[in-house]
Amino acid sequence: MPELPDLEAYLAALRPRVLGVELLRVTLVNPFLLRTFEPPLESAIGRSVTGLERLGKRIVIGLGGDSELFLVIHLMIAGRLHWKEPDAAVPRGRGLAAFYFPGGTLLLTEAGKKRRASLHVAVGRDGLSALDPGGIEVMSAPAVQFRAALGRENHTLKRALTDPRIVSGIGNAYSDEILHRAGLSPFKQTDGLTDEEFTRLREATLTVLSEWTQFLIREMGEDFPEKVTAFRPEMAVHGRYRLPCPVCGTPVQRIVYADSESNYCPRCQTGGRVLADRALSRLLKDSRPKTIDELETKRGARES
Repeated sequence: MPELPDLEAYLAALRPRVLGVELLRVTLVNPFLLRTFEPPLESAIGRSVTGLERLGKRIVIGLGGDSELFLVIHLMIAGRLHWKEPDAAVPRGRGLAAFYFPGGTLLLTEAGKKRRASLHVAVGRDGLSALDPGGIEVMSAPAVQFRAALGRENHTLKRALTDPRIVSGIGNAYSDEILHRAGLSPFKQTDGLTDEEFTRLREATLTVLSEWTQFLIREMGEDFPEKVTAFRPEMAVHGRYRLPCPVCGTPVQRIVYADSESNYCPRCQTGGRVLADRALSRLLKDSRPKTIDELETKRGARES
């Protein structure tokens, strides 16, 4: 799922292309994409783009007129944006919608068979606020607000960072990177954070998101970002199961959930302990390696 750095890269690419430009027409290929009926999508046509912003993991296109409208695009897991020539055709199968401007076409596609991406048309700031899950914007929130958000309920750090009602814009990939940078276990409970650990977590959050946003914008240059992915070789732990941690060289481990996974370094984050999801623990019972040293010893014995 595109997260804060990916969405900021999209916004940076869109601003010089559509800001102040009239939306000529919209082609909606998949009717299930549109989740609102009032006002109609047609009311956006002929309006000029007055602003581009991010609302959590959503792209917001502001449109001027008698009453301010917002097109709110949620890409979910497999949705992506593409900038093509004027009057570009919508690709078959994965194409969901096309937004036509004088200088080009913004295409919305979604890979796979599941259609989870969404488009809302909101009227005014009140209508836009109704779509906000409520998580804080960590890049601008003061430390006390971040601490208060984490402390409202007791969760694991992994869950807290990826819950859009708590923190805005962070998902599976960058939460892994943040926790590795902070040297904290994904299973660490929020109510157990010391002041020193909280400081490390906040600094890691700001640094990782800022570094990756700058990296992605620098990488795309004047082009439009077409390689939006949660798996990049430059990442420290996310998607790097069994590859060496860039800090200590220990093989990165993972915890598998129903539809996602968490990657971490045992030596840097868990004091050498190997974490296990419930299914793996039930399967292996007492034979499950408890530490990275035990795991590497067993793996070495199998390979010898």
